[in-house]
Amino acid sequence: MQHRFSGVLAVWTILAGLAAPAAAQEATVATTAIVEHPALDAVRDGLRDELAAGGYEVGRNLTFLYESAQGNPATAAQIARKFVGEAPDVIVPISTPSAQTVVAATKDIPVVFTAVTDPLGARLVTSMEKPGGNVTGMTDLSPIAKHMALIKRITPKAGKLGVIFNPGEANSVTLVRLIKQHGPEQGLAVVEAPATKSADVLAAAQSLIGKADAIYVPTDNTVVSALEAVIKVGIDHKVPVYAGDTDSVARGAVAALGFNYYDVGRQTGRIVLRVLKGEAPGGIAVQGVEITELHVNPGVAKMMGVTIPADVIAEAKKVVE
Repeated sequence: MQHRFSGVLAVWTILAGLAAPAAAQEATVATTAIVEHPALDAVRDGLRDELAAGGYEVGRNLTFLYESAQGNPATAAQIARKFVGEAPDVIVPISTPSAQTVVAATKDIPVVFTAVTDPLGARLVTSMEKPGGNVTGMTDLSPIAKHMALIKRITPKAGKLGVIFNPGEANSVTLVRLIKQHGPEQGLAVVEAPATKSADVLAAAQSLIGKADAIYVPTDNTVVSALEAVIKVGIDHKVPVYAGDTDSVARGAVAALGFNYYDVGRQTGRIVLRVLKGEAPGGIAVQGVEITELHVNPGVAKMMGVTIPADVIAEAKKVVE
């Protein structure tokens, strides 16, 4: 009797083992960003949380490496080479400049880029549908036509739009081209204000006073990292400042129709999980962001001489108090 019970128990043990989900094996994911600012930090955090939801937890079976280039392209290249030497399972570069350095540094280690405006223009892939090789990822190309319409909706009398950007960022060059295309459709003439490093952002913003009726900050890593300088100029001179990313609204932009970058990180994490499970990056299509949100900041808007219409506020996903 005891022997029969032992046999049954053994069978149940085997069946239970077959039914139980396989534990995620140990993995190393290396992440790098060109600079630290709330949007890119949110991508990193969302990525880490999605990996945890998929069974890869820091301190248990996941080594999660992170380094910022602090806005320095040479440092970004050094980080890329360092990560390649450490041979992680996947490298996740956040932002176009970081992605370019990582993709240039390895043809073997899987790369899943994210928060990249124009993967084709940045020469990260040759096809969005079938990237090929060891690279895939996510594009966060801003809906520029909708951004221009939003600016005109809140500031209908604006005729000149100042755009602060770093001409050294390929993503920003693409965005400025699109702004020049869609701005005039809303009666907005574009006034460019280049800033090649964070320390130049304040002067670029000041250069627009008297030349622009509103200022637009695209998803440019250099400018967003120094956004407070632009906000101060906007408040001091009653010039409304709009942004391409929603995280900038809490920092003082009037409004933004964009992506929740934490959600971008979670979506990126789902791609990384597919790669960790053995799928080839080159066979995974580059994805766009699935969710867009409208954030507004009525208090700062008033400080910049603008009243956000009630119907715009009613449409907002988040109203910053």
